[in-house]
Amino acid sequence: MPTPTRTSPDNANVGETSQTPLPPPPGYGVTGILRRWRHEDMLKRGSLGLRALGFMLSVLAFIIMASNQHGRGRNFQEYEEYRYALAIAILSTLYTGLQSWRQIHEMSTGKEITSGRNLALIDFFGDQLMAYLLLSAASSAVPMTNRMREGADNIFTDSSAACISMEFFAFFILALSAMLSGYKLVKHTYI
Repeated sequence: MPTPTRTSPDNANVGETSQTPLPPPPGYGVTGILRRWRHEDMLKRGSLGLRALGFMLSVLAFIIMASNQHGRGRNFQEYEEYRYALAIAILSTLYTGLQSWRQIHEMSTGKEITSGRNLALIDFFGDQLMAYLLLSAASSAVPMTNRMREGADNIFTDSSAACISMEFFAFFILALSAMLSGYKLVKHTYI
């Protein structure tokens, strides 16, 4: 690449030109590389934080619904909506737990388990799938809980509402994680 020339004011009458290189545009060179590394590190830590929070909320939803067994015929297993909410809480716990473990492993060893592109696709589609499943499970259990609260508001309905709340919060966290995964997928370099 030819170096741009700048005419020196001292030699303007002589017609001579001096070769002075222009500074590189922002984002290139060592400072640009360091800035990109810091940005990528922040994205990795943010993604890990979101998944860890999603894991905790999923575990809470799982524990609350699994322990929602009270006397006089009040048992979550009697209702299909609550069994579905429990199943999705289990799946979300497994997914977010494995993803958090994978990210911690990669950050501590510096080695990726799979290639970068495959990993970005798995993160993006996995986060989206889990977020939509959590929203589906929580929203399917809301009408049942509301009908039960009309008859009698008790510890069974309070536990069900707590599980639904944890699943909604986990949905919001995984939706943010899916947005972050989508950003990483779009910005992924293939070099």
